[in-house]
Amino acid sequence: MTLTVEPSTPVRRHASLADRARAFLPKIVLAPSFALILFFVYGFILWTLYLSFTNSRILPIYELVGFDSYVRLWSQPNWHMAIKNLAIFGSLYIFFCIALGLLLAILLDQRIRGEGVLRPIFLYPMALSFIVTGTAWKWFLNPGLGLERAMHQLGWTSFKFDWLISTDMAIYTVVIAGVWQASGFVMAMFLAGLRGIDGEIIKAAQIDGASTFSIYRRIIIPLLRPAFLSAVIVLSHMAIKSYDLVIALTGGGPGNATELPSTFMYSYTFTRSQMAVGSASAVMMLMGVAAIMIPYLYSELREREK
Repeated sequence: MTLTVEPSTPVRRHASLADRARAFLPKIVLAPSFALILFFVYGFILWTLYLSFTNSRILPIYELVGFDSYVRLWSQPNWHMAIKNLAIFGSLYIFFCIALGLLLAILLDQRIRGEGVLRPIFLYPMALSFIVTGTAWKWFLNPGLGLERAMHQLGWTSFKFDWLISTDMAIYTVVIAGVWQASGFVMAMFLAGLRGIDGEIIKAAQIDGASTFSIYRRIIIPLLRPAFLSAVIVLSHMAIKSYDLVIALTGGGPGNATELPSTFMYSYTFTRSQMAVGSASAVMMLMGVAAIMIPYLYSELREREK
């Protein structure tokens, strides 16, 4: 009787090498992108942080001078105006986007006729860039060629809507344009949350005699807490870094009536040749984003651990 020994060792070795190559291939593919992100995002964040502790002006100066640029930053009236405008714009922008987005989501959740047409119409503004949105609303709100002129041509000569050129009201035109663009995106978030709620819970509440208002107030809206939190995080981030919308719509004016931290950072870095002060304002914006993101990420990690 003859025994044959199968050459199993080389086959296993080749299989093991193939498995290792397959496991290592995604890392090789992602390595260039990871390196570029590491350099161009986090590398420049660290570089900006370093410049904020220097006395750089039109060109970088690498000699550290401490917190001098931060002292100069907080002594600038334009910076205080930018913080005030961010508080107005951010609070109104978040509130009206969430309120309008929730209302539209509840409307579409009723399975109304034409939902397939209305949903992309509401979402369409988010597909536009902020430059396009700002330019379109600039034309629409311009007293000389937009809404006010159209009303005058229709015979309503007493109609007046000059917020765009008013130092007191110009910031609210930025709110209007921002809400118009982002509310559809918030609607999509809430609609996804509404469609994910178990219908049996609602049916049980209806059998118990709960009114529609009570069902939404006591059951549905509390269940949408993750969608609310995500909307606030996304909108806060968008509000802090809003730049192109303001530049296209008002240019930061009239005067500095619509100055935001992002426009302040750009003007002081590239127009007024105060690179250190501009870098300090960028660091302050980064701290604002971090103050929003870190608690959110911490709460998410705690939820996963549970």
